[in-house]
Amino acid sequence: MRSGWAAYLTWALCFIGFCGLHRFYLGRPWTGLLWLLTFGLLGIGQIIDLFLIPGMLRENSTERRLGRIEAEQRALRRI
Repeated sequence: MRSGWAAYLTWALCFIGFCGLHRFYLGRPWTGLLWLLTFGLLGIGQIIDLFLIPGMLRENSTERRLGRIEAEQRALRRI
């Protein structure tokens, strides 16, 4: 599970010029690259992400749980 504190810390790195690292951390590499190259969509996307981070954390957690469940089901089918 991803840490909320770490996500917000990587979000705050935009103040020293490293925008988008929180998106890489939360498993969104393509938009992370876009944010990195455009300075967080000129700062607007970075501000919006401040409010979107909790949802991204929940989504990431759900995807990881579903992945574990699917792996367990595949393992059970082999038995």
